[in-house]
Amino acid sequence: MAAQGSIIFSYGTLKRGFPNHNLMEDLISSGDAAFITSGVTQQPYPLVIGPNGIPYLINIPGQGRRVKGELYRVSSRGMVRVDELEGTRVGHYERLPIRVERNGDGDGGDQSAAEAYFANRAFGEKMWERIGEGLSEYTVRDGESYVRKENRPPGSSFLGEIQLFLHPRS
Repeated sequence: MAAQGSIIFSYGTLKRGFPNHNLMEDLISSGDAAFITSGVTQQPYPLVIGPNGIPYLINIPGQGRRVKGELYRVSSRGMVRVDELEGTRVGHYERLPIRVERNGDGDGGDQSAAEAYFANRAFGEKMWERIGEGLSEYTVRDGESYVRKENRPPGSSFLGEIQLFLHPRS
């Protein structure tokens, strides 16, 4: 079990039963992560689905809905791998603080300080403006639209697809 490290709130593809959960399983088996419980954000946040079925939590507290997800404790070694998947160094996501109610029942019970991967500020608010309606949960059905990196068109880039999504050609 990951005795020390960060508490991560996962709302998308890293959750159990979703396309990138194999990373969490690998970290759990190596002792670099541990599942804690389900949770729901203390405040509403926009949660949208962008190109390739990728979910984005957008750092605009008070807008959108309270978002359901899972809490994991991840070691610093494990965080390197999760940050890599989430593209924090290349402008895909930013890992930022968030408050989460444990067990996800939304009754105002046990609260945790955690970190979540938010859409990078360079495009997050623009995505919210374009989509305008947020989800309370990234569901299994939503996950079916997720396209793995290796299955995306050759020569496409994450940020390029975001730009095309935000500024479609007529």
